[in-house]
Amino acid sequence: MKVFLKILKVILTIVFFSYTLFVLYFLGLAPKEKRFKIAGHQQGVYLSQTMFNILTYQNPNYSDAYFEQSVPFNKRGDFATGFQLLNKAVELDPSLHLGYRGYMKLRFLRDYKKALFDLNRLDSLTPNFTDAPWGEDIDFLRGECHFGNKEYQKAIDCFNRNVKNNKEDWVDINTFTYLGMCEYELGNYEKSISEFNRVLKQSENTPEAHFGLAKAYLKLENLDKVNEHILKAEKSIDYKREDPYKEFQNEIYLEEITEFKQKMNQ
Repeated sequence: MKVFLKILKVILTIVFFSYTLFVLYFLGLAPKEKRFKIAGHQQGVYLSQTMFNILTYQNPNYSDAYFEQSVPFNKRGDFATGFQLLNKAVELDPSLHLGYRGYMKLRFLRDYKKALFDLNRLDSLTPNFTDAPWGEDIDFLRGECHFGNKEYQKAIDCFNRNVKNNKEDWVDINTFTYLGMCEYELGNYEKSISEFNRVLKQSENTPEAHFGLAKAYLKLENLDKVNEHILKAEKSIDYKREDPYKEFQNEIYLEEITEFKQKMNQ
């Protein structure tokens, strides 16, 4: 029995030692692309962060590693750490990472001026090319920046360029929602109604458009249309624009619709 235990102990020691050597080899000597891929798939865990730290230590100009390492921190709301890494990625390769930083400043930090600065800088680095930071047309994002800054005419110009870039039937319908909201803020209620109807032409179940129409028709004192669209907004609320990580500028809530109805009934 003692001999068996000794043999088992030796075997386990060899296995553990071999595993340790393999891990050390992989962390420090495996091809960087392979380590980057695995670290990205394990995003946020201790092993992933360790691998990224080793990668950036060995390859200080590896911008993708800094970028990928920043993502879980920003998702958790640790923007101080996340942006420290993201800023390094932008410093190393601005044309590749400026768009994402602008997107983050817009959607997560609501720092519209700095987001617009990043998006405009990216555009200047890529002449004769329409950028799409994080999969969204750059003029749509710039339009959101101007909307956040209450620069409604500039926002309209950007959203219209987005329509031109992507064509009427393919553009994100939130473009028309924002156009309707901008025209409403400028007091152009008939034009606002026209823009919201462009949304409904593509998707009837869009609560943001129905809510916008209700408010615009209220300004024009067309109460039948107000009642029609506020009920449709309430009925289609499950189709509203939302994201588990952030709140959109044009995001609406059932409470807003309920409050609007209550004021109408007073």
